[in-house]
Amino acid sequence: MEATIKNAADKAKTMFADANAKSTQAFVEINDFGKGNIEAIVESSKIAAKGIEAMGQDAAEYGRQQFEGVTAAFKNMSAIKSPTDLFKLQSDYFRTVLDSMVAQTSKNTETMLKLAGEVAQPIQNRVAVAVEKVKVAA
Repeated sequence: MEATIKNAADKAKTMFADANAKSTQAFVEINDFGKGNIEAIVESSKIAAKGIEAMGQDAAEYGRQQFEGVTAAFKNMSAIKSPTDLFKLQSDYFRTVLDSMVAQTSKNTETMLKLAGEVAQPIQNRVAVAVEKVKVAA
């Protein structure tokens, strides 16, 4: 009888030790997974900040170029001698401004789409890790 009780107690100790080891391992894995998620969000945020900074610098440069263009156009207008020349200069200037605006808008759209993909990449990688863990667990 004592041997049976001792055997049952030993089995219970082993079972609890195994359960404890498994739960500790699961906790470590969950913690590592959460840490990886936070790192992905931080990386994504860094990419977004750099991209927005670059876009801000590009916008400032575009603004500077437009200001220089306006200044040059006003200088040219001050030297005009006929209304025909004025209308031609205005027409040329507005065409240049419109072409520049369309090109800048296109460039901004392309940059935003590229940046969105780059910002999403670290998070997509974490989703792929999560999917893989679910596949392994199932």
